[in-house]
Amino acid sequence: MAVSLNADLGESFGPWKMGDDAALLPLINAASLACGYHAGDPEIMAETVRLALAAGCSIGAHPGFPDLQGFGRRALKMSAREVEAITAYQVGALAGTAALHGGKVTHVKPHGMLNTIASAEEDLARAIARAARAVDRDMILVVLPGTELEKAGRAEGLACALEGYADRLYEPDGRLASRALPDAVHHDIAVIREQALRMVLEGEVIARGGVRLKLAVQTLCLHGDEPSAVEAARQVRAGLLEGGAQLLTLPRMMAA
Repeated sequence: MAVSLNADLGESFGPWKMGDDAALLPLINAASLACGYHAGDPEIMAETVRLALAAGCSIGAHPGFPDLQGFGRRALKMSAREVEAITAYQVGALAGTAALHGGKVTHVKPHGMLNTIASAEEDLARAIARAARAVDRDMILVVLPGTELEKAGRAEGLACALEGYADRLYEPDGRLASRALPDAVHHDIAVIREQALRMVLEGEVIARGGVRLKLAVQTLCLHGDEPSAVEAARQVRAGLLEGGAQLLTLPRMMAA
């Protein structure tokens, strides 16, 4: 029962702050950092890398659509060629930033609407996988199980880490509920903890309507932009350790 707790971080921009990365990082194992397109900027990327390395977390790129105003959660019409270019650009930027502090980018996890669309569309999924592989042939691609992104990653020869979401509602077909719906995000920490433990310890999730879905996960996400993120991470971490789970960085998780 090994799992890697991850969170999406580095999502502040200039003087505007999003989340409490310094408090969250010691509670997780892998950090997916915004790369300046949906959030983040060079200084915030560098500072978050420094904090992640100090906390012993592995570092990943969290590339998204170029949509600061919409936080990367709006659909942009982009070709596969454009998506490949913006992904390589963002991953490369974070790789250079990580090198400033002696770190290395070891995974890529698409953000927001880019992730949602690429999970369903083969051409965009292949574009993201090609870009990740071009930066580093040993890159880990973080994907929702059974999606076009998983297929594309494996087709490109990448290791794919299957991700579950502790704080999101699932639909009966295994998709995440649309953020346009009022109940798409769990805010009750007890619910988040229960869902996380069920996923890791029992290999299932309760979807909308009480539907039980089998769901094998290797990494579990908590959204760093949620106000409850730090306490939720603390509770999830404690519950997993009490349940006998081993918490690992993402590269160690995949090696195990």
